Amino acid sequence: MSVALYPGSFDPVTLGHLDIIKRGAKIFDKVIVAVLNNSEKRQPLFTVEERVQLLKESTADIPNVEIDSFEGLMIEYAKKRKVDAVLRGLRAVSDFEYELQITSINKTLDEQIETLFMMTSNKYSFLSSSIVKEVAKYHGSVSDLVPEPVERALKLKFKAE
Repeated sequence: MSVALYPGSFDPVTLGHLDIIKRGAKIFDKVIVAVLNNSEKRQPLFTVEERVQLLKESTADIPNVEIDSFEGLMIEYAKKRKVDAVLRGLRAVSDFEYELQITSINKTLDEQIETLFMMTSNKYSFLSSSIVKEVAKYHGSVSDLVPEPVERALKLKFKAE
């Protein structure tokens, strides 16, 4: 069985993320979408538990997708979960430069685990979680940017403001 790991912060998950998840699920027998619990990153909008739940709701119709979370080095988590490849989405050249650094260090830590870069669909090439949060903060429509469970959650988060 081929297993891919799609790691990220997913704060929040966007339709661009979902695009990569769905396409990855067509290639691999199983895709583990893992939320990184990164204490070094600025304060997230959603807790790890909320992000895991939103991912579960957003991928409920994809049977070979599992949602999880992890702390520490992604490559150690990947080894523990016995993944064959790490799946990474790319939007632009700037993404590639960052991902090349991460992939290089991961190869140094474990040369057995491959990284597969997947270009995001053109219609999502501009999309980021940061942009989504900015639009939602000012009560703009995010219905074309995120799955419906995430849209509801964003409205609740920014309702009090």
